[in-house]
Amino acid sequence: MTETTAASYPIDETNRVKRRHDRGRYDHATVHALLDSAALCHVAYVIDGQPYCTPTLYWREGTTLYWHGSSASRMLRNLSEGQPACLTVTHLDSLVLARCGFNHSADYRSVMAFGHAKLIEDLAEKERALVMMVDRFFPGRTATLRPSTAQEIKATAVVAMEIEKASAKIRSKGLADDEEDYAFPTYAERIPVRTVLGTPEPCDRLLPGITRPATLAGFSAGRLLDEALTEAYAMSYPAG
Repeated sequence: MTETTAASYPIDETNRVKRRHDRGRYDHATVHALLDSAALCHVAYVIDGQPYCTPTLYWREGTTLYWHGSSASRMLRNLSEGQPACLTVTHLDSLVLARCGFNHSADYRSVMAFGHAKLIEDLAEKERALVMMVDRFFPGRTATLRPSTAQEIKATAVVAMEIEKASAKIRSKGLADDEEDYAFPTYAERIPVRTVLGTPEPCDRLLPGITRPATLAGFSAGRLLDEALTEAYAMSYPAG
């Protein structure tokens, strides 16, 4: 999964950032870093003329994205032949209160990834993917768990999508009023936004002698979620 130096996704009208194109990024390094530091995505499809958008956990292997869902899902059943899809991720970094409504904004980092989503039918590939569905977030955890039953594996659908095109869009400008508005007598500020981990809450039915494993040390109270997820990804996929 080693990436080519300075590799970028192809750009066309589908993924080109049209408004504020200076905020657009197409290189693998930026796109992948934003994907690997998040856990929840939204996947959009159009099925029989009806648009759907589903929130789900996901993970990346090289230039392939994976996510899971129920085998009973109507949307996932429609992916057996490959369905055009768009997966999006957003990190909200701040709220910006300016001196006019037009300049109110937010700082953010986002990704849109495009490709054809397809169900994984091969059982061995599906079982491996289901291991990584857990281990991508919590490295090595599956080996400590009760093995999944055949029925549990059957009930879970896994989708893979090769990233054909992608773009990142980043706003980190903070507060930026029109020059003449700085003399307007109203309050303005930037409100930073962070997703921070809370204190872990162990199950109250743990067996005697069971302690929190060292592999979860990265998920500690007060740490930023995106930092913990990036670290976990690097442990599960050391080649990047």
